Amino acid sequence: MKLKDKTNLEYLKKYYKGNINDAIKLLEEGKPAQYIVGNVDFYGYVLDVNENVLIPRRETEELVEEVIKRSKSFTNPVMIDVGTGSGAIAIALSKELDCHVYASDISHKALEVAKKNSISNKASVTFLEGDMLKPYINQKVKADIIVSNPPYIMEDEEIEDVVKNNEPHIALYAKNKGLEFYDSILKDAKYVLNDKFLIAFEIGVTQAEAIKELALKYLGDVTVEVKKDLSDKSRFIFVYNY
Repeated sequence: MKLKDKTNLEYLKKYYKGNINDAIKLLEEGKPAQYIVGNVDFYGYVLDVNENVLIPRRETEELVEEVIKRSKSFTNPVMIDVGTGSGAIAIALSKELDCHVYASDISHKALEVAKKNSISNKASVTFLEGDMLKPYINQKVKADIIVSNPPYIMEDEEIEDVVKNNEPHIALYAKNKGLEFYDSILKDAKYVLNDKFLIAFEIGVTQAEAIKELALKYLGDVTVEVKKDLSDKSRFIFVYNY
């Protein structure tokens, strides 16, 4: 048995509430342990997950951690989470910073999960349905901080079968070598951001330079900082003007 399989089995034994043999059968059929259990722990908050949302990863907790640190450069910042999925980022930021957060997704089914998670965790989040920054522009929302972990896997990129066969492709794949949604957010950011701003992205490990070029192209005189994750991979980009 592979180490990852053993880890998933231990996860089921610890968290699954039903018949463990049924759960193991689903695991053997290739269903992710988190979907079998029905929830995950993200930054200390229990979030429901199903096939309509991406399973939150440890790297995204690191993104939240960085945004919390950097939010101290603002006074009562308005934050938006683009492509919220399960609501993980928005809920964690709202709870940790005791603030209101806007969050959006193009998937109505994902938003149903996110809203339920927000209520169960008593977070203060306003959810908007729509593509990238369009709902914020339409609602005339102005923000200090944009956070996003958008789809960034290239359409022809090989990924694990358990991910490809179970998690929503709308939350995984992006055109233009995985840059489609970074381009969209950075291009439209000027319509949403206040004068002083921070944009925080989780990125694919090979995309840093291309996203940096997009940030400078659309936003001009800004600082673009690439930060590595705990595995020493270039995983985050921060764009700011302060």
